[in-house]
Amino acid sequence: MPKAKAILFDLDGVLTDTSEYHYRAWKQLADEEGIPLTKEENDAHLRGVGRRDSLMYIIRGRNYSEDQIQEMMKRKNDYYNKLIEQMSPSEVVPGGRELLQEIRQAGLKSAVASASKNCRTVLERLQIIDLFDGIADGNSVVNGKPAPDIFVFAAGLVGTPVIDCIGVEDADAGVEAIKTAGMYALGVGPKERFKRANKVVPTMENIRLQDILAD
Repeated sequence: MPKAKAILFDLDGVLTDTSEYHYRAWKQLADEEGIPLTKEENDAHLRGVGRRDSLMYIIRGRNYSEDQIQEMMKRKNDYYNKLIEQMSPSEVVPGGRELLQEIRQAGLKSAVASASKNCRTVLERLQIIDLFDGIADGNSVVNGKPAPDIFVFAAGLVGTPVIDCIGVEDADAGVEAIKTAGMYALGVGPKERFKRANKVVPTMENIRLQDILAD
């Protein structure tokens, strides 16, 4: 790994785990629409994917108007926002706050690159928003992961060439986005989840900067 100048983090499943909140919100919507949705499906197909693409997977093969689609996306988001009201700083991954402080002390830049349009709300509830130099979220770009746009945008926010960035992701779609952007990719989770990650760690718990930078 060349000497990195910036580390760009996905949020959900990396620095905190809001995946259960997302699943519960999608599950409530799916139940109301009479559509089956299992936890296994959610983990395999919706992890790290934007709201519209997630909904398109859930309703695949069923006919809904654009107005209905918009209403369902809003309904899911309302459910999710209600759920994350209970989030607290204790839900930052153990050691996550210390890692972000270590990155800053080392003179590196850090940014969030999250598909979530509620990213800032979550960061505020976790009380780590001030530890980032830039925030790219679902409102920042048109094309979601696996398109590279959000990571390229995040690199621009912190004024760092993509070749000098490390992207950190827990979803294969996110790793694909990182690699397509021309960055070094750190996958978080089981190795078999990722096709193109340069390096994989099982969890971000108590990860130190040297663990990320080491070959």
